[in-house]
Amino acid sequence: MGNGNLRHPKQIRVTCVYIKKIRENYRVRRSRHIDDSSVCSRLIGRAARGQERLQIMHSLRSMRTFLIALPILFAVLFSSAPSFAGVFISVAIAPPALPVYTQPICPAPGYLWTPGYWGYGQAGYYWVPGVWVRPPMVGMLWTPGYWGWGGGAYIWHGGYWGPHVGFYGGVNYGFGYTGAGFYGGYWAGGRFNYNRSVMNVNTTIIHNTYNQTIINNRTVNRVSFNGGQGGIRAVPNAQEMAASREQHFQPTSNQIAHEQAASVNRAQWAAVNHGRPGIPAMRSINDRRYNQQQRISQGIRRGQMTPGEVARAENRQQNINRRIYADRQANGGRLTPRQRRNINQRQNGASRQIYRENHNNQRRPR
Repeated sequence: MGNGNLRHPKQIRVTCVYIKKIRENYRVRRSRHIDDSSVCSRLIGRAARGQERLQIMHSLRSMRTFLIALPILFAVLFSSAPSFAGVFISVAIAPPALPVYTQPICPAPGYLWTPGYWGYGQAGYYWVPGVWVRPPMVGMLWTPGYWGWGGGAYIWHGGYWGPHVGFYGGVNYGFGYTGAGFYGGYWAGGRFNYNRSVMNVNTTIIHNTYNQTIINNRTVNRVSFNGGQGGIRAVPNAQEMAASREQHFQPTSNQIAHEQAASVNRAQWAAVNHGRPGIPAMRSINDRRYNQQQRISQGIRRGQMTPGEVARAENRQQNINRRIYADRQANGGRLTPRQRRNINQRQNGASRQIYRENHNNQRRPR
């Protein structure tokens, strides 16, 4: 059919049937915005009037193009793209509660704590571990992202760097992020000063510290989203509004890689861990136990590990993670030299086993 060559209403009927098939295939059959019977009836009537034939053909082609592109659009929206600013993500169900975890010790002066949060990807919600990172420049503070209810869905508002901490949904992420403002430290003279009451720092290495007790008048809970049923009821105050108008900087490349790594790590998926992630927090982005999980995930994607090998490898890592957690809990967030040696030996053994299972020529059934 070319321009102006639509000769009979029967051809429109055939086209309408084809549209119905497409819509059924992509599960938009019950759209309230398009009624097939009424659309087809109008098109058939117009087909009898030759002067509107070209307009009908354009409408049909546009509709067909949209329906064919619809699954691609959904694939883009719900891919494992980072949940940072600039990426629009909306989800129909609320994220899980924030897990309870101990903050690892700060690795070096100048590192800032970025709280853990629930991201969203192809596997659903996944936990991005809290981690110490270097800011993009001196004087920058981190405003965490948050999930907020709006337009019938939970929408992700990405985190950012800026001279002041802005609104983060009233979510109490802990460690100085009480739901409004930041009490973990401040910049002065090109150095970051750490509040020891909420930040885990080694004062023999980091000397620019102080101790200030935080009085939090907000309700302390583990709710991880703003608005909606059961959500936090908080709105930006004047200071947070002012911070939103300042110049912001996007997450660093390390932070982006950190979230992408969490999105493919099964131990971090809410559907697998039921709200208790295998790695809730990390000392640094290149944490060894996290890299071990990455190697397991690569073995799964490449088909180099069988289901049994994956289960054994993940169980080994979970046992190591539980040992680290228990040791830190018993020592105020620190590991003793003896505990570090023991963990390192266990990680060496797990690393060798992961290598063998990735190179033993046993492959996952396809």
